[in-house]
Amino acid sequence: MSARTLLKSLLVYQAWANDELLEKLASLDPRDNEMKRRAALRLMNHIHVVSRIFAAHLAGADHGYTSDNTEETPEPAELRAAMAESDRWYLDYLETVSEQRFAEPVAFTFTDGDKGCMTRQEMLTHVVLHGGYHRGEIGRMLAQIEVSPPWDTYAVHLHRAEPSRRLHSKPEPLDA
Repeated sequence: MSARTLLKSLLVYQAWANDELLEKLASLDPRDNEMKRRAALRLMNHIHVVSRIFAAHLAGADHGYTSDNTEETPEPAELRAAMAESDRWYLDYLETVSEQRFAEPVAFTFTDGDKGCMTRQEMLTHVVLHGGYHRGEIGRMLAQIEVSPPWDTYAVHLHRAEPSRRLHSKPEPLDA
């Protein structure tokens, strides 16, 4: 499997996982566990902002962010729409970037002023891993308030997206 094929699969998974978790957060009563709900939304917004920052780095554009989060905390529906748009952007980008540019290093500046340099492939990988890390944190927060988090794993996603993976045949008997 090529790196591009794997990244596409991971970006599709990320879009699914983001949507599943935001659907769960939208179902929570805003008055119950208000602080945990807000913290979870802040983390999802952080995932989104970092994704937008790295999209700008990939596009060679100014992202306009001065921090890795925003002052305001968006509501789940607004954030869900914004993240879905961002997830689509990444999938579209992956389809259009050439192999040469895929491996090309890109210099950039983090929001804290530190300098960085990563290949485009590394940036895409970072976006996926960064989101997974923070969705895991949010899952733990939900468990602490006795709310079942979505079953957010790559294996679950693959088997839901391709149910035929659950079908398997019995091995052929070995001839003696």
